[in-house]
Amino acid sequence: MPIPEDVTGDEIDKDVRQELQSLPKTLAEDVAKNLVMVARLIDEDPEGAYGYSRVALRLASRVAAVREAAGFAAYANQKYGEALAEFRAARRMTGSAELWPVMADCERGLGRPEKALDMAGAPDVHKLDKAGQVEMRLVAAGARRDMGQLDAAIVTLQSPELASSSVQPWTARLRYAYADALLAAGRQDEAREWFAKAVEADKDGSTDASDRLAELDGVEFVDAFDESEGDTPEASTEDAGDGDMHDDDNDNDGDGGKN
Repeated sequence: MPIPEDVTGDEIDKDVRQELQSLPKTLAEDVAKNLVMVARLIDEDPEGAYGYSRVALRLASRVAAVREAAGFAAYANQKYGEALAEFRAARRMTGSAELWPVMADCERGLGRPEKALDMAGAPDVHKLDKAGQVEMRLVAAGARRDMGQLDAAIVTLQSPELASSSVQPWTARLRYAYADALLAAGRQDEAREWFAKAVEADKDGSTDASDRLAELDGVEFVDAFDESEGDTPEASTEDAGDGDMHDDDNDNDGDGGKN
């Protein structure tokens, strides 16, 4: 697959670069460039990222970082069985528990929420850092919802991290997942409160909490560029004011991938 001229391979993380030092120099450079392309495309063009990950995998399947990148590219394309195999391989190579939550989410994607819950209670969870533990909680709550256990999902998300007023990288997604679970359980007033809290924490638009909040408030957005309304469409003053409240959204359900 073609590599843009501006990609040198030096853009990769220093730890990954160190892993690639076990390869011949030219090969390491080629692998690095493909990994850069995986990282560059995985959000906007998952299929393209997957293609580059397969190239890297053919070149250096014994490098943990390559197996991990291939796992995430497969995961982004909902190839959960393939992703799980790659994550397991990377974990065997490194001995790290870091991938445990996303491995559990792959089990959800494969229709095995009970397995994901088993993983949520495994000793490996205690080896995770705080971010990893929150991620595991999100996956476990998602598994509960897969099984139709809405109340259990809500309880699973109730934690010191949810109650904390400090904003961490995971705060918006955790609050969003909690709001979404409340809404699914018919607790609309509480859901609105937590969607609003998610908006407060979501500075980079990692969720569509603002849209969900507007929907609960009955706000409708008007496309000012809708050609079907004429050459120079004009929204009412009320609609224009509502439109200012709109924020761009990002991912599917606020908790990373499947969950």
